[in-house]
Formats: sequence, structure tokens, C-alpha cells
Amino acid sequence: MIEGLEVIRHPRARRMRLAIDPRDGKVRLTIPPRASLAKAMQWAGEQQGWIAAQRKRLPGSRPFVPDARIPFEDGELTIVWPAPGVRGVRRVGDQLLCGGTEEGLSRRIERWLRAEALRILSEETAQYAALAGVRVTKVAIGDARSRWGSCASTGVIRYSWRLVLAPSAVRRATVAHEVAHRIHMHHGPDFHALVEQLYGADPTPHRHWLRRHGAALHWVGRA
Repeated sequence: MIEGLEVIRHPRARRMRLAIDPRDGKVRLTIPPRASLAKAMQWAGEQQGWIAAQRKRLPGSRPFVPDARIPFEDGELTIVWPAPGVRGVRRVGDQLLCGGTEEGLSRRIERWLRAEALRILSEETAQYAALAGVRVTKVAIGDARSRWGSCASTGVIRYSWRLVLAPSAVRRATVAHEVAHRIHMHHGPDFHALVEQLYGADPTPHRHWLRRHGAALHWVGRA
């Protein structure tokens, strides 16, 4: 039995394929629509060595525990627990002072990060929306694995809260990208020109940063 195995029957699959999701370490076995599940599972079981080698290359977990250092914008924050006189979570300089029980520490820190993400991303979205002359009806926060941001035709923009763990330039380039979709709901030349105009520089290096390092952000807070 392979831990964390997900089997997907894909209508266009022509052969069996294994992949490791770098964001959570789960194993995905894709098989053709009419393939034998028993044979597919047997074949996957024979790939245990390959699976173990791939998992060793994954980013390590960075749980929210006392004295841990977590990325935040352009630096890191050290988790201080227990912090005398603090009931919730409060940032002081490069420290994250935390009160309450140790059992709920991780949940409280993630809740604080989500709130900070919503505050920061809402402010930056408003700034770029003003530059673009567009209206954003709502800014929302989620934890999607497949995308860092999305813009609906209704004007709602949703971001991954984990963007506050990335460098601020990467985050702002992502915001400019989503705001530009309020004018161009595609990724053509006009869209990319507008993103660069709003951001004020070439955002390409920041897209590349997310491709190279984005998976590691999904391991922050993971036990």
C-alpha cells in the first residue's frame, strides 16, 4: 500500500503514469479509462523505490512550533511561545509573540497569517485597481494548490494566503497580474503589457520565482 496514493482515470490517458505533487507529497497514479485497477496498483507498488527517491527531494515541512522561523514578506519571523501577557498572536519586529495553549498554536498562527494576507493584498489590489481604472468588487483569501490568484468576471479576486510568505516583489507582481485580468481576461500580448505597466517593471522573474520556490510555501505550517 502506498501512503497518500490518489488514482485518477483520465479520459485521454494512454498509459499509466505516476507523479509526486511537490506541494503535499501525494502520489497520483493516472491510468487510462479502461485500464485494470488491480494491474495499475501492482505496477505502482513496484515503483516504491522511485517514489521514495522523489519524496526525498521534496521541501521539508516547516511546522508552526515554538522557536521556528517562518518566511514572511522579505524576511523571517520567529515564533515566540509562550509570550507573557499575550493572549492571541502579535507581531513585534521580527518576532511573532503567541499566547494561548500549545495545542492551538498552529491554528492561531495560520489565522493571523491569513488576516495579514487579506489586509496586505486588499490594500495592494486597491492600489493597482486605481492605476488601471477598474473596480474590484471583493478580495478573498484561500489556500488553493493549483494557482496563486484568480479573477472572476464578477470582479472578485481571490489569492492564496501563502503569498505573504513570498518576497513582497513576487506578491505585488501577482496582484498586478490579477488586476490586469479586470481588463483582459486572457494571457495575450495586451494583457502582459498591462501587467508590466501596472507593476512598473518586468514581472517575468517573479513568475519564475514562484515556479521554482512556490511548492516550498505549501510546506510552511505543515507538521
